[in-house]
Amino acid sequence: MADKDDRVLIVGGGAWGLSTALFLVEAGYTNVTILERANSIPSPYSAAYDLNKIVRAEYEDAFYTELALKAIQAWKTPLFAPHYHQTGYIVATSGSAPDKAIATLEKSLASVEKHPVFAPGIQRLDGPDAFRKHAWQLSGPLTGFRGYINPLGGYAHSANCLQAVWEHVSACGVRSILGNKAGCAVRLEYAEDAGQVKVTGVVTADGKTHPAHLVICALGAHGAALVPQLGANNANVARCWSVAHVQLTESECNLLRGLPTTNVRDLGFFFEPDPKTRLFKLCPLGAGYTNYDSRVNGVSLPPDNKRGFQPNAIPKADELKLRRLLQETFPWMAGRPFVDTKLCWFSDTADSNYCIDFVPNTNRSVVALSGDSGHGFKMMPIFGQWVVDLLTRGQQTEPRWQWRAHSKDCAQWGDSVSWRVGEAAEWKDILEEQEEAGVGRSKL
Repeated sequence: MADKDDRVLIVGGGAWGLSTALFLVEAGYTNVTILERANSIPSPYSAAYDLNKIVRAEYEDAFYTELALKAIQAWKTPLFAPHYHQTGYIVATSGSAPDKAIATLEKSLASVEKHPVFAPGIQRLDGPDAFRKHAWQLSGPLTGFRGYINPLGGYAHSANCLQAVWEHVSACGVRSILGNKAGCAVRLEYAEDAGQVKVTGVVTADGKTHPAHLVICALGAHGAALVPQLGANNANVARCWSVAHVQLTESECNLLRGLPTTNVRDLGFFFEPDPKTRLFKLCPLGAGYTNYDSRVNGVSLPPDNKRGFQPNAIPKADELKLRRLLQETFPWMAGRPFVDTKLCWFSDTADSNYCIDFVPNTNRSVVALSGDSGHGFKMMPIFGQWVVDLLTRGQQTEPRWQWRAHSKDCAQWGDSVSWRVGEAAEWKDILEEQEEAGVGRSKL
């Protein structure tokens, strides 16, 4: 068990790093510092640097369904409630959906339709009229659409939530060191003590060493850059999905106010527009894209963007999928330009389980928080408690979250994840696609 006055460094100021800081100070830890390479929080390096993320409880594993239910309850507490919007959650497939998408929908429905908390509100939807009963704004043909609505779900404004939690923990005494030099962790330092190796500090890009008794790596897709063991044998890989937005007018934004968060399993998902920016966010569904960085022993990391890929260009296949989604749901938007397009990078595992455990051979002095697998943000209001539990017990007692290594090819297991529809691809292939299409080179 870590002492409450130990020097604790949390590397990464994203959703899991901030949640950990929150629960550490609530548990009485008095010497907590966040290292973040961005100049401000919310950090653009965080997968949660975004308008919104789905909050839902549909899981094939009842273990996560129960955790998501606890998270939904925690989203309604004072710190988190301003950023939670329980608009309802529609899950659907189109008439051209492949069998896997239909099976995924049925598994999602099965996880909640008999649950004592969710069951009373679950309604199956079949055909356009059924969908418009709950989302009257849907003006497209909704060809062959079938699915259900779960009223106990919706989304959270993720970037705003990061900022609110950061401001709160800062007021509680958590220090933050920000910036691409002062806050960028480049190396862990270790020393041998009584025959055991323990971390002694973190070296940042400005050459300074920050002493620490405990280091908590919460770098998401970038984790293997600091803890290379995370990337060994494809245990955790950097994977991304595309994100796009349509700029709406004020009246268009008002038209879509209250729209349920809608997830069409074979096409993509969208949210009600953000009232401040009037941006309507869409994400295509698929198995995502991975990237490998041979300079770091072949482990998977997000690209450094120096080869020339334009950060505001998403793969053509994803754009076409989103156009189809809009043609079926909001045809008046289908020809609009996409703005603020980007790739959301996250840490992925073969079984979609998180890693919340001590790094082996560090004498419980380094903790790895990784493997959010595209479903980690919704747990932010409760996640940090699991880290406190780990430190209190001195070991991870939940098998799903224990340190482990996988040897499967990541592209193969990207396709095989049951709730993802489509084929995984390598980032280099997308890069080549952009270069062949004549996309201009980035200035970065």
